[in-house]
Amino acid sequence: MVTKIFLQNLNYWGPRVCSPLPFFLDHARSFSLWSMKKDPDLESSLSRNRRWIVNNQIKNIILRYPAQVAPVKFIQKKFKTLDLKGKALNWLKKYPCCFNVYLEGDEYYCQLTKRMMSLVEEEETVKDIQEPVLVKRLTKLLMMSSNHRLNVMKLNELKRSFGFPDDYLIRIVPKHPKTFRIVNYSGRRSAMEIELLSWNPDLGVSAIESLGHSQGSEPQFSCTLPSTWVKSWERFCEFNATPYISPYLDTSHLVEGSKEMEKRIISLVHELLSLTLWKKLSIVKLGHFRREFGLPEKLNVLLLKHPGIFYVSNRYQIYTVLLREAYNGSELIDKDPLLVVKEKFGELMQEGLHEYNQRHHLMNLEKKRKKGTMMGSSAKKKPRSSEISEQDDHEGNLGGLLDPEERKRFYKVLFDDPAS
Repeated sequence: MVTKIFLQNLNYWGPRVCSPLPFFLDHARSFSLWSMKKDPDLESSLSRNRRWIVNNQIKNIILRYPAQVAPVKFIQKKFKTLDLKGKALNWLKKYPCCFNVYLEGDEYYCQLTKRMMSLVEEEETVKDIQEPVLVKRLTKLLMMSSNHRLNVMKLNELKRSFGFPDDYLIRIVPKHPKTFRIVNYSGRRSAMEIELLSWNPDLGVSAIESLGHSQGSEPQFSCTLPSTWVKSWERFCEFNATPYISPYLDTSHLVEGSKEMEKRIISLVHELLSLTLWKKLSIVKLGHFRREFGLPEKLNVLLLKHPGIFYVSNRYQIYTVLLREAYNGSELIDKDPLLVVKEKFGELMQEGLHEYNQRHHLMNLEKKRKKGTMMGSSAKKKPRSSEISEQDDHEGNLGGLLDPEERKRFYKVLFDDPAS
């Protein structure tokens, strides 16, 4: 009864008489309600490997340095731009399969290992082979934009998602003067754009249309939701019953906010995701192209209305949209050749990190034995704990990071100089 009176005073009980919530609160509430159902497999596929991102950037720093050998001091200066703290020397030593660190005189230097260089060469070969695919991909992006132009700075934010090399403006665009050109109509450096010069009708076919043609059926979206999601299935079937609208068609006749415009936007986002390597994009970065692609201001809310087609996650507080049909569990069904090479780099990195962790773990055990700290703790451990400890040692599991003292020791191992 007390609770009821309290809620009545707060206008939570009975008819709502208070003023509407501010937009940002109502927006956040609706977003959280729609994103409550989590898919463990897709969440796993969305996990970002921070170490992979950092090491890939270090790799590029070394490759750009003269003779492809960089002083560790130089890499240390770049640590701030990589959003890292600690000693670069210790970081590099954790990945012996990727980086070869050596002392020459009084200064440490770093170069890529032979296995790493082999992957770099393989990646360059794949880029050369995939260049026609990248040209088609860039053409299709420009064909979907409203004025057939895309801002270079905005596109740079998503270039790796689409598989474009860092030097695509020099490597790809000049080779196709009849298809692309660089323009700057305002004169500002930030206003530089890539413009499409010729329309290719053969490329104006979406992934949905291509699949429909191959199956001899009308182009339609597919839904991979469980049958228990009854309401979501009903909404999907109702949405899919209306005619498909290609993202490559002129939309000037469509009314903003209409069902036809919604269909076209969903088709466009689906096509954009199908052109990416990982079949996923940051919603924030995608929203930067609102003017070019005619996207709504509340794009996230619109995407959340179609859980049968897209999966939206806020993992790491970064809202990401993923194409459901492109995944089987947590694995991509079709992997781009460039993505296969990138995964090899990740495997090589993990191999070196595992080797480093094992070696460091054994060194710490030896230090503890010498200090005699292992004697008392070993005698007090129960058999079950011993089994778990042995299993962790075997798997290289660092464990116990929730304990403050153990966490301090972990970060000491991570960043402090072992020799100190």
